[in-house]
Amino acid sequence: MIFYRQVILCILSVVFLYLTATAGVVDKIAIIVNEEIVTLSEFNAAFEPYVKNIEENYKGTDKEKVISQTRDMFLKHFIDNILIEQEAKKSHSPIVVKDEEVMAVVKNILAKRNVSMGEYEKELAKEGKTLETMKKEIRSQMVRMRLLRREVQSKIIVSEEEIGAYYHKHRESYEGKETVHVKMILLKYPPDANGAARAKVKNDADKLRKRIENGEYFEQIAVKYSQGAAASMGGDIGFVERGIIMPEIEEVVFSLPIGKVSEPIEAGDGVYIVTVVDKKGAGLKPLDVVRQEIKTIIEEEKLNKQYDEWIASVRKKSYIDIRM
Repeated sequence: MIFYRQVILCILSVVFLYLTATAGVVDKIAIIVNEEIVTLSEFNAAFEPYVKNIEENYKGTDKEKVISQTRDMFLKHFIDNILIEQEAKKSHSPIVVKDEEVMAVVKNILAKRNVSMGEYEKELAKEGKTLETMKKEIRSQMVRMRLLRREVQSKIIVSEEEIGAYYHKHRESYEGKETVHVKMILLKYPPDANGAARAKVKNDADKLRKRIENGEYFEQIAVKYSQGAAASMGGDIGFVERGIIMPEIEEVVFSLPIGKVSEPIEAGDGVYIVTVVDKKGAGLKPLDVVRQEIKTIIEEEKLNKQYDEWIASVRKKSYIDIRM
C-alpha cells in the first residue's frame, strides 16, 4: 500500500512538473498530503495576508521571527484542514452537505445583514469573491464542523464527580479578586474618520466575528487582521482586573461566558472583538452557581485533548511531505 501510494505520488509529481513546464510558469510542489498536491504559489497566496498584517502592524525588532513562528502555526493548521476535509470525504462514511443547507446559511446571512442577493454579491466582489466561492467556503466549514462533532465532540462525557473534583482543586479560581483572561481583535478607525468610515470598520469587525463563529480560529484571525499590540500573540492579553481596560470593553468581558465571542465593541480608537478564555471570581461561589461553567471548562479540556489525539492519529496514517 505504501509502495503504491509512492508510485501514485511520483506520477502526480511528474505530471505536475510537465504541466508547469509547458505552461511556462515557475512554481514547485510545496506540500503533499496523501494524494493532494499544494504548490508553493498556492501556499504563499494563502499565507500572504498574515505576512501583510504583521508587516503593517507589528512594531517589534524581531519581525522576521514573528513571521516565521506565525508561518509554522499556519502551516500546521493548513495541513490539518486538508486532512479534515479528506477524512470527511472517505467513502466508508462520507459527510454530505446538501445545496439547500448551504443556501439556508446564505439566506440567513442576507437576513442578518438586511441586504438583497444582488447587494451581497457586490459585497463579495469587493473582497475578490463570488457567490459560488462563498458557497464553497460555507460548505467546507459545515463539513469540517460536522466531522469534528462526529469524531470528537460526540464522545465527550463529563461526570458530576469530575465537576466536584475540579471545583475543590481550583477553589482559588472561584474566590478572591475577579479577573478574566481575554483575547481581543482591534480594527482601528482611519485618522479623522467620519460616521460612514466608522460604520465600515464596525461592519468589517462583524464579518470577522462571523468567520470565527463559523469555525475559523480566533488566534489566526487576530494575527491576520488585528491592529492591536497583542496581534502577533493571537490577541492574547492575559488576565485583567476591573478598572484596567476601557469601560466599554470591561462591561462586556466580565459578563461574557467563557468561550463566547462578543459582538463588535466601539471603544477608543477603533472597534474590538473579544473572547474570554478563563475567569476567576470574587468571593467563593457555590458549586451550584459554577457547575455549568466548570462543565464547560472540562469539556473544553477534553475536547482539545480528544482533538489532538484524533488529528495526531490521522496524521500518523497519512502521507505528508513538506518540501519548503
